[in-house]
Amino acid sequence: MPLEIITIPCLEDNYAYLVKGPDGVALIDAPEAAPIIDALESRGWSLGVIMITHHHWDHVQAVDELKEKYGCMVMGPKAEADKMPKLDMALEPGFSGGTGDGLCNVIAVPGHTLGHVAYHYPQAQALFSADSLMALGCGRLFEGTPEMMWDSLSTLMELPPETIVYSGHEYTLSNAKFALSLDPDNAALQARIEKVNEARAKGEPTAQVPLSLELETNPFLRASDMGLRKKLGLENATNSEVFTEIRARKDRF
Repeated sequence: MPLEIITIPCLEDNYAYLVKGPDGVALIDAPEAAPIIDALESRGWSLGVIMITHHHWDHVQAVDELKEKYGCMVMGPKAEADKMPKLDMALEPGFSGGTGDGLCNVIAVPGHTLGHVAYHYPQAQALFSADSLMALGCGRLFEGTPEMMWDSLSTLMELPPETIVYSGHEYTLSNAKFALSLDPDNAALQARIEKVNEARAKGEPTAQVPLSLELETNPFLRASDMGLRKKLGLENATNSEVFTEIRARKDRF
């Protein structure tokens, strides 16, 4: 049974995701109750489990309301259990659960927060990365170090390139402007931005893309690219040092 994945816009620019598979319906992050309830009820679905990626309020604030309504389980990173709504199951990196296309692996992606996790469905080729790897970007380093985030992104870069990355916010246009400031001659980036502009003009989401496209156009994943290194004046730096400079520039952008 293939996964059915529903993208739910929440708040001003958040995304939640419903994942229906052989084991029932899971929700990745809980930013806002009303649109999530609407998405469930319009399909006649009930909610079996909420899977939280990290403790920030805009990913957890609807947990208690949804749990009260559906009686669902709540799972999330054990490392952040003291900072979020009560977990029925505290997850550690390396944990796997589910069957068939619903098999899910928990991956540690510290950087944005120290205990941030991503959820990878290998057979369904889906990655829910929230505020770690984002469309044309990566999350701000509120708790972790640049080295942590580079290690996290490096882990995700090793996933199959056909993996679809579902990230946590609609930040693609602002990320695109920054990417273009670093790499204005990148034809693949220019083509992607044109498509992003077209999609946003129609109100369509753009934060759900193949990893292969991120590898080609996301500057935060291209620390080893010599063309980009030359533009930054960092030909002899380590990949981590190049990433650190890119992140610092984005913070000032």
